[in-house]
Amino acid sequence: MSEKLVIIGGTAAGLSAASKAKRLDPSLEITVFEKSGYISYGSCGLPYFVGGMIESPDDLVSLHVDEMREKRGIPVLIHHEVTHLDSVKKTVTARNLDDGSEAVYPYDKLVIATGASPIRPNIPGIDASGVYFLRNVEDGIRLKTASVPGSTCCIVGGGFIGLEVAEELTNAGLKVHVFEALPRLLPFLPESFSQIVLETLEKNGVTVHLGAKVEAIKEEGGKVTCLVSSTETVACDMVVMSIGVVPNSALAKEAGLKLGIKGAISVDDSMQTSDPAIWACGDCAEARNSITGKPCYIPLGTTANKMGRVAGSSVGGEKATFHGVQGSMVTKVFDCYIAATGLSLAQAREAGYDAAECEIKQRDKASYYPNHRIMNLNFILDTVSGRLLGAQGMGSESAAIRIDTLVAAIDRGMTVSEVNDLDLIYAPPVAPVYDPILIAASQAMKKVRK
Repeated sequence: MSEKLVIIGGTAAGLSAASKAKRLDPSLEITVFEKSGYISYGSCGLPYFVGGMIESPDDLVSLHVDEMREKRGIPVLIHHEVTHLDSVKKTVTARNLDDGSEAVYPYDKLVIATGASPIRPNIPGIDASGVYFLRNVEDGIRLKTASVPGSTCCIVGGGFIGLEVAEELTNAGLKVHVFEALPRLLPFLPESFSQIVLETLEKNGVTVHLGAKVEAIKEEGGKVTCLVSSTETVACDMVVMSIGVVPNSALAKEAGLKLGIKGAISVDDSMQTSDPAIWACGDCAEARNSITGKPCYIPLGTTANKMGRVAGSSVGGEKATFHGVQGSMVTKVFDCYIAATGLSLAQAREAGYDAAECEIKQRDKASYYPNHRIMNLNFILDTVSGRLLGAQGMGSESAAIRIDTLVAAIDRGMTVSEVNDLDLIYAPPVAPVYDPILIAASQAMKKVRK
């Protein structure tokens, strides 16, 4: 008799797991439950859909429900929310959100890929009409519909998503205010980098409020009228909350599964939970930091896809392990590209390293080549071993490529001296003779203890 595989969650991690498991074991009877009305979409593209750069929400979708069923043999039930998990009886209860009916589904193996939810602060006015979150396609549609040129939007949270939305809504003709509770933006970056981001936002018309903790959202007739922070009150037509996410691990907790850091589901390197019949992957699960070896919670789309593939391999009978994460990330704020990987200085010291940082400024192309820009590059290193622990870059698009190079260097445990020996490319249109990476490595070598 064929085994029944149930997967809770039909986006990156869940569908990666389903597809991999089905390829390895075509006899599996797979059922995927997805709470929303969309599957297999690029959530990282939502800010660009909201701003109008991407016209249709369907442009964000890689696979539709009928394609999953007809091409991959995997039925996906959208608008179905799993409300109960019984790990003893090996069943899940799912509610059809269209008609309210419920049904119980048995499983032999289960993959939890329930993702994460936006943090919803307990402040007055949070439920008012005109307060938006941005996590799934439906959220994006609602926010885009409400984003009327000439109106004022307050964005709460100065992280990557908040700043991307700020850029896109500004370009769409809205007046945008960003409220950040911390004294500077993106605190994992050096202070000089944070200042460049601030100046870039202000140069493009975004008003940034630092050290501003949001205390209330005022409303009249159920609609937003202004945002009240610890520093000032700003009249607005809408509010976008973007202060982070929490893992959707309530089902796992109810079933008695072990939880880990920040309440994420604890898993081993094959994505198996404390229950041998259940795997977890994506933003609901913890990961292992490949530098420190310790559990971490870094919810990213790339990580979710990889986790899902590993979970699917394990379910399908193939031995697979998840290598871990470094927290590699990149974004664009107007014409400023920001990329980072590995540990920040604070994280490195917290992990027990005798860490230091080394920041350089260098042209990203030959000095005589037109349209060159300044590349800011910062290395985090262990001063005892010389090992490179982290890097942050800022400037043109090439910041992403250079940080990708350093991702590989950190993953292989290279020292800054070894990075300095790399035979990097050179041509005036793409890099100076001494690439910024080599300049940074050379300077970082001076901080290593002799």
